[in-house]
Amino acid sequence: MKRALVFAGQGAQAVGMGKDLADAHPVCRELFDRADSVLGFSISRLCFEGPIEELTRSNNCQPAIFVASAACHAALEKEAGPLSPAGVAGLSLGEWTALYAAGALSFEDTLRVLEARGRFMQEACEEKQGGMVSVIGLGDDKIRQVCATAGVEIANLNSPGQTVLSGEKSAVDAADRLAKEAGAKMTVVLKVAGAFHSSLMASAARKLEAFLAGVQVSAPRVPVLANATGAPHGSAADIRRDMVRQVTGSVRWISCIEWLKNIGVTQYVECGPGKVLSGLIKRIDPAAVAVGVQDAPTLAKTVETIRA
Repeated sequence: MKRALVFAGQGAQAVGMGKDLADAHPVCRELFDRADSVLGFSISRLCFEGPIEELTRSNNCQPAIFVASAACHAALEKEAGPLSPAGVAGLSLGEWTALYAAGALSFEDTLRVLEARGRFMQEACEEKQGGMVSVIGLGDDKIRQVCATAGVEIANLNSPGQTVLSGEKSAVDAADRLAKEAGAKMTVVLKVAGAFHSSLMASAARKLEAFLAGVQVSAPRVPVLANATGAPHGSAADIRRDMVRQVTGSVRWISCIEWLKNIGVTQYVECGPGKVLSGLIKRIDPAAVAVGVQDAPTLAKTVETIRA
């Protein structure tokens, strides 16, 4: 059986994430302690106790989800042994966690990158009011027409029939209305700070590009799927380029999962808070087995599934 690891993106955060794993596993507690030391404040307390308003800010949320996801991954490897995945992938900030899991960056450097990335994106959100809307059950041609008419961009290609659009707040409101008029089964205006994965994040991309010039990046040990292309990353230079492109470009999640499916992956393990990716994967590949590690009970269940 071929297995892939997948890692959550922004929006999966929840107060309490990682706490029971940190309490039960020294390897997880060590990651949270290291993160506190690197960041200079207690990201562990923010993960474990909140408040949710502070946890949700991009500059806190991105490193917090990374540490919680890394802890889930560490606990899984401790309990199940080396997993030897055929590939790894992550949604948006989760792609950085995937690069870490594949050995392309150190824990400390990934943490610093995500604190900076989150801060740059938060600053971009404050420059211009933006938003995002998830559109369900509308064909590609109609999606493109909505984008052209409303003046929004495709942020996420999440699964067949689910596309997220991004842009200025007034344009997103127009896209929401137009998508409904065009026959969308459902639209959901997302509770996010701004227009992620759109041209409104251009200032964040420029700042991230400059920041990454001083970060050590290596070729990953296993294929890491790039959100920007839907294909595996190449050299360290390619990784830097594509991770900058990712900030303003579309997340091609469908293409990422289809690539993994085409090399024979049948089991996906979602490490980190939430179960969003497992749901998307099942809609892309209904035959896939998707399990996850969010806490101690799901860790035990997933270890049992892997050993079976």
